[in-house]
Amino acid sequence: MCPSATSPIRSARFGKQSVQPVATSSLEKPARARLPRWLKVKAPGDAGYRDLKRLIGRLRLHTVCESARCPNIGECWSQGTATFMILGDVCTRSCGFCAIKTGRPSELDEDEPSRVAEAVASLGLRHAVITSVNRDELADGGARIFARTLEELKRRCPATTVEVLIPDFQGNWDALALVIAARPQILNHNLETVPRLYQAMRPQARYTRSLELLDRARHLGTAFTKSGMMLGAGETRAEIEQSIRDLAGVGCSILTLGQYLSPSHNHHPVARFLHPTEFDELKSLAIDCGFGHVESGPLVRSSYHAAEQATGLGVAAAARPADELDAGIGTPLPPLEITPPPLQGDHSRK
Repeated sequence: MCPSATSPIRSARFGKQSVQPVATSSLEKPARARLPRWLKVKAPGDAGYRDLKRLIGRLRLHTVCESARCPNIGECWSQGTATFMILGDVCTRSCGFCAIKTGRPSELDEDEPSRVAEAVASLGLRHAVITSVNRDELADGGARIFARTLEELKRRCPATTVEVLIPDFQGNWDALALVIAARPQILNHNLETVPRLYQAMRPQARYTRSLELLDRARHLGTAFTKSGMMLGAGETRAEIEQSIRDLAGVGCSILTLGQYLSPSHNHHPVARFLHPTEFDELKSLAIDCGFGHVESGPLVRSSYHAAEQATGLGVAAAARPADELDAGIGTPLPPLEITPPPLQGDHSRK
């Protein structure tokens, strides 16, 4: 049973957060720390890596592996797996943790969904992960391209299970419904960090909105829901544990926990490196809270071992059983009254 604690989050049905600010002056521009031994990885470059890089280049695709400077790129690409990033490679947000370029994106690439499906077919993937940059300038946040990509994958790769790692669509629940209607097997939306650090790490996002997205997703469709957090950015152990409980409370099936690594001096600094044993302890807590699968370790990233996560939950061509739609994991909240705003409407709940 998930250990209980008083939550500062859940007042007034995902209402305004009531957390006390904690001074972070000690985190300002520290010297870059030397990586501990458990965070050192082999440089990429074997034949499998080179083959996949050529395929990505030929099809004019982007991967979050490259754009976000993932430390596991060598391992994953050498095994012929990658996380495809749609909607271009320029993001409209300026998150303090992310290495992806920020700016004004170019026009949508309408042929991108078919090229992603071609890549997945060429690689023979049993599980594909699709993510995107934020496209806040679009009315639907790019949800239509997500849906078209899912449709192309089902047409060309019917035996492949698909996981989508989606943005929050600025609280546009029509956009969320459009993605879910295309029936991904896993719907992932990362919480990323604890609420106190949102202003520094995710200034255009809202902790409570991300929780609400996950809660709505499990009631709208049959996809397993998933979320993840980066640790070591200045959060406390109590804050981590509370966020794990918050995710359990909205029925998340899969949780990923990994070490935060700052991309540069201009990004949010690393406050500490968690020892692998601490990740093991947090995994035990999450399992006690009812998560179906937990990946927790220094090098874990959102789509790290994603195929194994899907296999562990028994994800196949069908998603979770319909009789689990309102059951969730842990202690679920009652179903939300879904009254989505119009696509061009007021998204003031940002």
